[in-house]
Amino acid sequence: MQITYKTPAEIADMKHGGKILGKILTHLANEMKPGLTTKMIDDRARELLEKYKVEASFLGYHGFPGVICTPVNEEVVHTIPGERVLEEGDFITLDFGVIYKGWHTDSAITIGVGKISKEKQDMIRAGEEALFAAIKKVGPGVEIRVISETVQGVIEKNGYKIIRELIGHGIGRNLHEDPQVPNYSADAGKQKLKAGMTIAIEPIFCAGKPGIKTLADDWNIVTKDGSMAAQVEHTIAITEDGYEILTEREDMKSVYETFYQS
Repeated sequence: MQITYKTPAEIADMKHGGKILGKILTHLANEMKPGLTTKMIDDRARELLEKYKVEASFLGYHGFPGVICTPVNEEVVHTIPGERVLEEGDFITLDFGVIYKGWHTDSAITIGVGKISKEKQDMIRAGEEALFAAIKKVGPGVEIRVISETVQGVIEKNGYKIIRELIGHGIGRNLHEDPQVPNYSADAGKQKLKAGMTIAIEPIFCAGKPGIKTLADDWNIVTKDGSMAAQVEHTIAITEDGYEILTEREDMKSVYETFYQS
């Protein structure tokens, strides 16, 4: 698959879809509480998709049965919503994509359920720090390896491990397009970003050893040692003079305050 370049009008459509995606994630995050099942989260996401008149990127993708991925604690990615009940102190990733006028956007947040431990607070902060440090490096002429090195540097500085099998990607008419955007420098090429490209930057990392395994459902990926994992993600457009975040969310300060302890 070749890299595709979008016109300003096409990027505007992606931004509109990304804004809706951000609103839905904010709704879901504000409603998070102990006692919910991950299927209930999926059901609510379906209601919001209908409300905002957008389609789900993930539903039916290679047969995926949900509209949102809901990894909890040791689960990493691609978790099918089901009967797992959220408990006080869990943390959960909400990984979500929408289609608006045929254009995909993709974003993820990791948040706490009720009050969470300082260990989990620190892990969420590290992910957000890595994501936004990498975004600030984006611009025309920048090599993708710079993004990769930035993510890896921040994550490892904070004492966590990159899960190398799972990476960021180009995005547009297809959910996954070229170029690949690794989260570590060793596998990052010298491909340069150009205006009109759109990419999803998504640090995926864990607190223990970085080994992973796929469960019997052929979707849910978990850490082999049972350690906590997290993912954060934004869809970014490369502009003539830098970048634009296409999946900006409404102010989520109140969401984070619910589980950050003083």
